[in-house]
Amino acid sequence: MPAEFAWLLKELFTEVLDGCNESLTDGIERVLGRAPKDFSAYATETASTGIWSN
Repeated sequence: MPAEFAWLLKELFTEVLDGCNESLTDGIERVLGRAPKDFSAYATETASTGIWSN
């Protein structure tokens, strides 16, 4: 693996994904004026509209 990719992976797993940024906030709820949806609920709801059909 090239050194620049190894450096990036090390940086990602030791700094970015170290758990320090995993706290939940109410930002989505404040912006949208509603509780956030689980992605699977969003995908199911959106797929049922037929918008992704060919």
